[in-house]
Amino acid sequence: CGNPEAEASAYALHAYRAAEDLGGENALQDLESRCRQHGIRLACDVVPNHTGIDSELVKEHPDWFLQADQPPYPAYDFTGPDLCEEEGISIRIEKGYWDHSDAAVVFEHHDHNSGQRRYIYHGNDGTHMPWNDTAQLNFLMPEVRQAMSDLILAIAQRFSLIRFDAAMTLARKHFRRLWFPPPGGSAGVPSRSAFALSDEDFTAAFPVEFWREDFTAAFPVEFWREVVDRINREAPDTLLIAEAFWLMESYFVRNLGMHRVYNSAFMNMLKREENAKYRQILKDTLAYNPGILKRYVNFMNNPDEATAVEQFGKGDKYFGVATLLATLPGLPMFGHGQVEGYREKYGMEYRRAYWEEEPDLGFIQHHEQQVFPLLRTRHLFADVEHFSLYDFMTAQGVDENVFAYSNGPIGQKFLVVYNNTSQVTRGRTHLATDKASPEEEGVALSMPPFWQELGLDRSNDPFCRFRDLQGNQQLVSREQLSHGLELQLDGYEHRVFSDFQTLSDEDGSWQKLYQYLNGRKVSNLERERLKML
Repeated sequence: CGNPEAEASAYALHAYRAAEDLGGENALQDLESRCRQHGIRLACDVVPNHTGIDSELVKEHPDWFLQADQPPYPAYDFTGPDLCEEEGISIRIEKGYWDHSDAAVVFEHHDHNSGQRRYIYHGNDGTHMPWNDTAQLNFLMPEVRQAMSDLILAIAQRFSLIRFDAAMTLARKHFRRLWFPPPGGSAGVPSRSAFALSDEDFTAAFPVEFWREDFTAAFPVEFWREVVDRINREAPDTLLIAEAFWLMESYFVRNLGMHRVYNSAFMNMLKREENAKYRQILKDTLAYNPGILKRYVNFMNNPDEATAVEQFGKGDKYFGVATLLATLPGLPMFGHGQVEGYREKYGMEYRRAYWEEEPDLGFIQHHEQQVFPLLRTRHLFADVEHFSLYDFMTAQGVDENVFAYSNGPIGQKFLVVYNNTSQVTRGRTHLATDKASPEEEGVALSMPPFWQELGLDRSNDPFCRFRDLQGNQQLVSREQLSHGLELQLDGYEHRVFSDFQTLSDEDGSWQKLYQYLNGRKVSNLERERLKML
């Protein structure tokens, strides 16, 4: 459309090969070798739902795509330029695309040898405009499911991690909702009501199978379940990540076996400061199946959203949420340019950045001081075995704006507290929710007192010391900490505490220091104690 910088979208693929203008296969092998030297594994983004409109599959297997014999709307006009370089085939998108007057749901595929004209549907998730550079595959066809499964396996044998684009669109119920609605049902994609299928016909095309040995219940065959099981058998070292929204996150990890799944609630709710809602998600997940938390991919932006600094700024709120990103169970994902503070949102067609942005050195340094040290200890945060969530009790009750939790094995405990609002608050950390038993889903285990949860119950020592991320040390009494740690938090202030250690006091020196400091932090408690001897 007149933009000389525009490139084909990475989500409208021609084929799964390294592009020659990027150096092709040789360049990919070189990149892989250099990454391996630094302990970095390569990931591949797989787009199973659709291909580009002039992809190899469109040319070789046009019948594999959702299509009609006639345009679904009589006003559609396919007299624009031919976008296919293949001799004997013409591909034209609807004329309204070129002057931005319309975004059609189909494009025209004309086979000059046979004379056949097909009107192939563009990819579409039913919530936005059609993706006019894509062609929608028909997953009711067994050969399509098999071909995509074979492709994913081949990629899994080459890459250590695969991210599946728009994975929720291929979940059985949503594929039906979008493309083959029941008679009289509202179609997800305009004009698809003409292709309605009864429950029986849809089940015949997308069958069910028995998973229980006693044959007492039948479950639908899910494309993703078949893919995950196959990868686990034939390429078991591959990590599979699903981009899945529409409240399907839990379904993708529990029912479909996906190793990780996008958690867009993290970004959206923390940005909007819907703190009570997000804390409730954490509580409900802990009470039902804590293991789900460690399979979430948390992020502050993704390519479909504004950049992280546009959403969270560059101040205390950004670094408070980034601290949660670095320390909550699961997998933290940083967007391109996030650490450098870039503000430009890249379109899918970008060859290069359009804005002349320079890395924000102060912003980077702040990451180096506050975020990177936590990322280096990710092994202590990624799992849920030792994760505990706390309420922050104030004089007025629970402050739902404060996130407080601990994680890590005994002797390596971290306590994270963050106030995701501009209001000042003061209160104490208290246990918030029971955790489900790891052996039995939905069966809660009672939680120990705060002191015990921090691993400080193995002695009767009267005092405890710990430090914050800046290295400052604090001294508290056992009695004081047994009821939770008392804190005052400014707006968007976060605290990270570690190195919890109990202290015996045979000579009374810690008692004197405790009274002298009266809650103040110091750089070295031992040195201050020696001064008082």
